[in-house]
Amino acid sequence: MNIKQIWVPIAGVVLVVMAYRGFGWPGVALVASGIVMWVLLHFTRAMKVLERASSRPIGYCDSAVMLNAQLKPGMALLHVVAMTRAIGELLSPKDEQPEIYRWTDAGASHVTCEFQGGKLARWELVRPPGEAPLKSADSPDSPKDTP
Repeated sequence: MNIKQIWVPIAGVVLVVMAYRGFGWPGVALVASGIVMWVLLHFTRAMKVLERASSRPIGYCDSAVMLNAQLKPGMALLHVVAMTRAIGELLSPKDEQPEIYRWTDAGASHVTCEFQGGKLARWELVRPPGEAPLKSADSPDSPKDTP
């Protein structure tokens, strides 16, 4: 079990006890309502992310290259779903670690992400063969507009 999963409930209990010792039952009511508000905010965010993702095809993203550039190790699966606005295509067996998801764009490029314990461990961008790399405007072989 991860220490972060234990820390939040312990901190909540400590806050309630401190509120009771300092302010009595009105303090407990104030801290408890603050904790409930915090839980509701997280629940609402998760529901909004899933609501947006429900209207798109599973495993689709606008640009796999941009998704690859935005990913960072340790990101939560919910954060990646929020970025892509789509639920990833599950490639690993259900309820087994690590979880492997794939997001594909319209050009057949795809990003395969591996999540360990709900956190992004590694990812890989795969572009289809034969796709020409984009040339920048500063490259010597690109045409220049000259008057």
